[in-house]
Amino acid sequence: MIFISILTLIVAKALPLIHISTIHFTRVSAIIFIFSGVLTFNTFYIQSIGSGLGIYSGLLQINIINQTMEIFIYFIGSLILIAWPLILNNNTNILPIVASENNNTNTKIVPTQNNYISVNISNKENTQYSTDYSLIVLFSTLGSSLLISSYDLISMYLSIELQSFGLYVLSTLYRDSESSTNAGLKYFLLGGLSSCLILLGSGLIYSYTGITNFESLYHLISVSELNYIIQGLSLGLIIILIGFLFKISAAPLHNWSPDVYDETPTIVTIWLTIMPKIAIILLLLEIQSQIMSIDGLIPLLNSINDYQEISKSLMSPLNIIVMPSANTFSILKNLFLISSILSLIIGTVVGLAQTRIKRLFAYSTISHIGFILLALAINTEQSIDSLLFYIIQYTITNLNVFLILLALSYNLTPQTKLTNLTNQIFPSKLNKIFLEPVKDIRYITELKGKFFINPILSLSFSICLFSMAGIPPLIGFFSKQFVLYSALESGYYFISVIAIIVSVISASYYLKIIKVLHLVPTMQTEKDNTTSEYKANENLALNTADIILPINLSNNLNYKQSIAGTINLTNFHSFLISSLTLSIVFFIFKPSIILNSTQLLSLSLFNS
Repeated sequence: MIFISILTLIVAKALPLIHISTIHFTRVSAIIFIFSGVLTFNTFYIQSIGSGLGIYSGLLQINIINQTMEIFIYFIGSLILIAWPLILNNNTNILPIVASENNNTNTKIVPTQNNYISVNISNKENTQYSTDYSLIVLFSTLGSSLLISSYDLISMYLSIELQSFGLYVLSTLYRDSESSTNAGLKYFLLGGLSSCLILLGSGLIYSYTGITNFESLYHLISVSELNYIIQGLSLGLIIILIGFLFKISAAPLHNWSPDVYDETPTIVTIWLTIMPKIAIILLLLEIQSQIMSIDGLIPLLNSINDYQEISKSLMSPLNIIVMPSANTFSILKNLFLISSILSLIIGTVVGLAQTRIKRLFAYSTISHIGFILLALAINTEQSIDSLLFYIIQYTITNLNVFLILLALSYNLTPQTKLTNLTNQIFPSKLNKIFLEPVKDIRYITELKGKFFINPILSLSFSICLFSMAGIPPLIGFFSKQFVLYSALESGYYFISVIAIIVSVISASYYLKIIKVLHLVPTMQTEKDNTTSEYKANENLALNTADIILPINLSNNLNYKQSIAGTINLTNFHSFLISSLTLSIVFFIFKPSIILNSTQLLSLSLFNS
């Protein structure tokens, strides 16, 4: 469905006789997501889907878990697209004239009669940002949905590349922004490195086994008596997992994510922090659980010590089955545990020193990845239940946080400003116009006093931050509690203590944001907001507009007047923020809706 829709939209965009407005293009893309989710929901009526159903000659496999999470991805994607900001500056305005030392190449000044000047502000490329965003998001989502259902090394690599290339383009979507281009280039180079690791691991596995299908590889692990085959397969699998850990920014492979998240526009950062991580984590869950459940030996492989004692009492033919799978599983588990510990520590400690808001959330994401990898490494019914629940609550909370940041950045400030009126302006001597763009919120200090400007948004933001810190009775507390409970039940006491300590420490930088949010604004705050960060001519979202500016020669005062065209907070954006906030707060009153679903998914994985 998504593939056909992509082809249709490309043709519709290419034809000159068919004109689809930016807002309609975004809405159509959101409807495509919703309709695709409905079609995916219909697959639940297939009886054999519980144990997994292979399609396209085994390249893909559909089961209850990947179909459910695919519906979840489509739903979240539609919400992000519908919440795209509306640009409302396609009108003519009468404003005082303004001059400055900086020339804007997109500005055309035409002298007219009666001391009026017509200023044509043109940036047609920005009108396509929303359209391009929607189309690229469809490409990236198609890769994510295929990655979740991948059951072959070939389909896995093609899916991760389809998803990744969409993300690279999204990072550089704002071509006039130097920081966005820098982030996209950095993401492309480092993402290409991780893709090379995945391709290298796949090549090693094929060279040692001659097999690319996952099911065949699982059976080979269980029955092979040749150590060099198992060693080569394990090496290739480790390299593949390292590449995937790189893509989800798990420590110590996390250095790229704070820079990329900070330099990309917020509407793009929303997608980068949510969608690719869900797809990759579900693929890792599939690989981990299948290796663990070979020949029904899950109870026998809880630890290497248990395996050694049990294998001595078993007959030799069964020993051949147990040994390779136990070694392979222990390697994967240790890899996830090491990355989990490092992610918890680095994401918390380094996050304490951050002054940029999106860099802080990047390290917060790394810390959350640590909890997810811990649940993935344990790999019991309860831990997988907590893993799926953690993914859902992380997505809801993270989506709400960035939607609120968007609202605070473009709803409370005009889109462009005309500044620094000079004395004795004449049409013949007017040379330059400076347009000061309103940018994303970058520094934590820019949130100072926002509570007194918009208390509802600030209160919602504080609730989300408390949830991310794990403060009861919010949904974030229960997700961490379930992961820690499953870890303690499985005997992982040391890492559980580390997770508790870093959760307490991480609450400090969330509280720092809340403190700044509720401080009384001062004149210094206004001065800080006009620093050199605002002098860069980036993120300039201007539609074509003809503005007639009157000249008042008798007025020598300095003006600071805003163009009437601003980006307004849509009704659906407000409704979405309120709905997500209420779901975070009132989860405690009706937790069974999500918990029962995740528990059934976990049971279907272990009992299929």
